[in-house]
Amino acid sequence: MVIKGLQKLTLLDYPGKIAATVFLGGCNFRCPFCHNGSLVLGDGAEGISEGELFAFLESRRGKLGGVCISGGEPTLYKELPELIVKIKEMGFAVKLDTNGTNPKMIKELVAAGLVDYIAMDIKSSPAGYARASGISGLDLSAVSESVDFLLSGAVEYEFRTTVVRELHTKEDFLEIGRWIRGARAYFLQPYKDSEDVIEHGFSSYSEAEISALLDVVFAYVPNAQIRG
Repeated sequence: MVIKGLQKLTLLDYPGKIAATVFLGGCNFRCPFCHNGSLVLGDGAEGISEGELFAFLESRRGKLGGVCISGGEPTLYKELPELIVKIKEMGFAVKLDTNGTNPKMIKELVAAGLVDYIAMDIKSSPAGYARASGISGLDLSAVSESVDFLLSGAVEYEFRTTVVRELHTKEDFLEIGRWIRGARAYFLQPYKDSEDVIEHGFSSYSEAEISALLDVVFAYVPNAQIRG
């Protein structure tokens, strides 16, 4: 398992908890707007060992409420359950960030009580997914299975979409709303450029424009909000 980074304190990544975020390297998507390009593509930089991670977490017992596991795409690692077991045994709640392409792993983690909260990215409407994910001819069946599983309410969850002017339209959000109708939580996150983005040249809608996109979603997901 490649642990590429550790954010020792976050008040934003885990709703309602003071947490740390663990970043795992590697991803099966190539979203051109991804701001964690070095994690996805592999920049050769050294990460941290599991020993270093658990030494840090030991020092934060009673101070942190949770650990977010992000990436990259964490569910690519068959060792992920073992990592989470060790984190849970230390008394931390666990949040998983995922693109939803490994529903089997997601279901197994939930069934075993290893994750307390899941945040799944919805890259675009079904019609726009291939472009937004950077994967030509993408088969959406696995992603759709993960969406359906989370909508069943088996675990606390949220869906989220990074809103990119060049990739998303009003029609996309109409279709996303229909897709995740009745979701407990859905967040529209304005795109923010960074040096680590996979492909430069993207931009965000204005605050007013994103609010208008949110209005489109409200008919299907009344709990939808703007984050960031």
